[in-house]
Amino acid sequence: MAAAEKEAVLLPRLVALTERHREACLPYRRILDAVGARPPYERVADLPWLPVRLFKTHELRSVPEEQVFRVLTSSGTTGQRPSRIYLDREAAAAQTRMLAATLREVLGERRLPMLVVDSRSVVRDPTLSARGAGVLGMMNFGRDHTFVLDEQGRVDAEAVKEFLARHGRERFLVFGFTFMVWLHLRALGADLSQAVLIHSGGWKRLAEQAVGNAEFRRRLAAECGLTRVHNFYGMVEQIGTVFLEGPDGDGLYCPDFADVVIRDPETWREAPPGVPGLIEVVSTLPTSYPGHVLLTEDLGVVRGVDDGSLPGKRFEVLGRLPRAEARGCSDTMGQG
Repeated sequence: MAAAEKEAVLLPRLVALTERHREACLPYRRILDAVGARPPYERVADLPWLPVRLFKTHELRSVPEEQVFRVLTSSGTTGQRPSRIYLDREAAAAQTRMLAATLREVLGERRLPMLVVDSRSVVRDPTLSARGAGVLGMMNFGRDHTFVLDEQGRVDAEAVKEFLARHGRERFLVFGFTFMVWLHLRALGADLSQAVLIHSGGWKRLAEQAVGNAEFRRRLAAECGLTRVHNFYGMVEQIGTVFLEGPDGDGLYCPDFADVVIRDPETWREAPPGVPGLIEVVSTLPTSYPGHVLLTEDLGVVRGVDDGSLPGKRFEVLGRLPRAEARGCSDTMGQG
């Protein structure tokens, strides 16, 4: 949807969610009362937000404990408390369904053969880290899953060779966290020209190597023949909501049930296009916990509105807020 149309659709839904969580989650109600947040709200940017870090320090859920179907935890640096996200069956089903709707735009209707740039061990962890949850969630959209790394984290060249012998002449899916893709996929020396790559996270390490998105895409095209590349931005605190890169790499776009607001870190007002600030993510999916309006610790900028390859806001993630906890899924790959 175009930006104005989306605003008109999202605002009443998000207002209703705010009031639903106010009634169902006592800590959330206390926060709203403390800041004096009351309707009416004229714009999405007027809605009260929660700092994403609160999910590390508080139990925030809007369903009875006996209705909790799944608890997801975020990845983080060693010694840091992870976020805990509480899903009931309704919320878990909705996030799976809407993630599928988002990815269908680039993957099509059928499940594709899938290469996973990770080790199978990451999805066996019973606590299911954010990295494991990301891999497991994406595996729903593939078939004949083949892992690029063995159990010790080394490239399994033979497994990849056999996969490409079976599927290398048809369209197939590759998924991995950004730094792991950069580290392992180019080293294969394989023809990946039929692949669609979905990747996310891990830009911190690449930034240290002076590798930006344009260079990432250029090298994959030159070294692997991989030209269908889609970065995405998402987090466990809004599981099921992903902001997907456009086909030509011109920025990240919001699905119809979500949006972003860039906030000036000094005034907390919405920053205009072209002015960097903190990224606020909004989504209608979090119904079992008050995660529908979250202020992240990531810096970003809106690059344009209704002027790109897709309608709506077109934005870029610039990195982490200085002194914020490093939390990228693949930036913490050494810690499991």
